[in-house]
Amino acid sequence: MKRAPRPWWKPRRSRRAQHFALLVVLLGLAWGAYALRSTYLTWVTYPDRAGDRGSAAITFEVPPGASFPQVLALLVEHDVIPADEANLFKIFVLQEGAARKTTAGEHTFRGDMTPREILAELARKQKAEEVQATVPEGKNLLEVAKILEDADLGTAQAFERAMRDPALLAKLGIEGETAEGYLFPDTYKFLRKATPEEIITKMVTRHRQVFAELKRKHRDAAQQLESTLGWKDREIVILASIVEKETGASHERPLIAGVFLNRLRFPSFKPKLLQTDPTIIYGCVVPEEKSEACKQFEGRIRRIHLRDPDNRYSTYAHEGLPPGPISNPGLAALEAVFAPKKSRYLFFVSRNDGTHQFSKTVAEHERWVEIYQRQGRVGEVPNPTP
Repeated sequence: MKRAPRPWWKPRRSRRAQHFALLVVLLGLAWGAYALRSTYLTWVTYPDRAGDRGSAAITFEVPPGASFPQVLALLVEHDVIPADEANLFKIFVLQEGAARKTTAGEHTFRGDMTPREILAELARKQKAEEVQATVPEGKNLLEVAKILEDADLGTAQAFERAMRDPALLAKLGIEGETAEGYLFPDTYKFLRKATPEEIITKMVTRHRQVFAELKRKHRDAAQQLESTLGWKDREIVILASIVEKETGASHERPLIAGVFLNRLRFPSFKPKLLQTDPTIIYGCVVPEEKSEACKQFEGRIRRIHLRDPDNRYSTYAHEGLPPGPISNPGLAALEAVFAPKKSRYLFFVSRNDGTHQFSKTVAEHERWVEIYQRQGRVGEVPNPTP
């Protein structure tokens, strides 16, 4: 049977066009397969592929509360990852479920880190933002500065400079040459990046709070100190700093405060010398300008130190209170000055066990000095015979 002839209006099919179309399809499939394979290989190797931007350290800070897009922008801005890989890094992080694991704080990268290493650094646990430091009672400013340095809050030199800074002292309303006496002993939590000025301000603020509470509690005593001795707040702090250095026995503080106040108040006690060794030591150790005798101080008080008129803090050479605090007193020492224990005692000597023997007269005091200082007896002993 013969095939019907092709109508004249239908064009002849071209096998060449069919072949070309097939070729295009095959090429498209081949290209797609190649692109898919290339993308797959790129994705598989990407997380562990080192960067090519050098090994120099790149450090910047991720602010608290930063979103991942903000973190990603910082990585691109600091050339940790190239801009054309930002989306790839984003997909990698999202796939790892780590977009919310980035930590605020300082991070250090290199240009040759892999994306996996970059992500690990972003998720690295930061040091605690707060640092705890305990300042015991009776430490002087040099000792406080060292305590703060040991807490990794800064150098002792930086703290000492701030404690002597006239501008900061004026801002805090502190008279005198240093912040001595106002660095309240306590356990603090400081921000790790706090400046020495901020740390000192916090300690002084704590002192102000405690002192104000004590003054309200002992309002009448404060008024009496002002009316009888002309004392303001600073003089109370100065005496408290001496009381703090003279005894570690809490029950003795009010009695020792009373002894010093008796020396200043009793008309019969002349000259008005407090004669307390810690004032000599302080004057030889802490002030920037020291006397010639203090330049020879090696930790032990000698005769030249007892007679040294150029040591401004010496209460053997100068009557009344020293020009400033000699330590940083705690609450108990401050309260002892507000509420001293009444007695007729004018002298005391160490019993060599952390406590003291008190006397009313010079003769009685000399007998106890013989027993405890010259004979070296320890603890309570029967009354010596005249």
